[in-house]
Amino acid sequence: MRLAANARVVAALGRRSVKQTFRRPQFLAPILLFPSLLLAVNTGGAGRATEIPGFPEVAGFLDFELAGAMLQSTMLVGVSGGIALALDIEIGFLDRLVAAPISRSAMVLGRLAATAALGVVVATWFVALGLVFGARVEAGVAGVALIFVLVSLSAMAFGGLGAALALAAGRASVVQGIFPLVFVILFLSSAFFPRELMLEPAATVALYNPLSLIAEGIRAPVIAGISAGSLLEGLFGIAVVGGLGFALSALALRRRLRTG
Repeated sequence: MRLAANARVVAALGRRSVKQTFRRPQFLAPILLFPSLLLAVNTGGAGRATEIPGFPEVAGFLDFELAGAMLQSTMLVGVSGGIALALDIEIGFLDRLVAAPISRSAMVLGRLAATAALGVVVATWFVALGLVFGARVEAGVAGVALIFVLVSLSAMAFGGLGAALALAAGRASVVQGIFPLVFVILFLSSAFFPRELMLEPAATVALYNPLSLIAEGIRAPVIAGISAGSLLEGLFGIAVVGGLGFALSALALRRRLRTG
């Protein structure tokens, strides 16, 4: 009975968060627009990179770049979710939730459910965009379904980090300031370029960057097919990011409830 009640709360808060995103273009536009523009620039300007010796065998550079664009977009989903949560804190909405007879974890899980739903939107957008402009998913329909799952889980994982930052800082401006760091961490991974062709120290950083595992897990169905190894690596990368985000969110929420 208690579990069902919490599930209804999470669903209600998740719906509210998704509607909030679609009602505010400043939340939704960066999630899709910035990664799409970068995808177009990279594909148009570096399309012949596939001819470099050692570059993975792909049908086209767009096929390789799609995973990076989706990963970038899911990271922005996490930042956007953190900004929205910080705004809820600023207007006192979180305080009203605290006063309500609901599970404390449901307050964060509702936001994470929304980021997972937005991950589906991201996957739909970029898979459709890729197919329109000539990309090919080697794994077929099953590969597309796997991409949807990985992208949705990635968005939820990054949402945990965004929620932790929002709960710790309590101000939207602080969460928004993390935006440049998103790009630095992303470019120090194999999201946009093969790790084997990077120079040091970027190659070593990318090797241990969990974003590389996530990007390669999403990319595998596009350029090669479904691989158990790539899938497990992708899920492991998501688990690392998600586990860190959930742990930090729990600590930040506990601290906020204790200090008010």
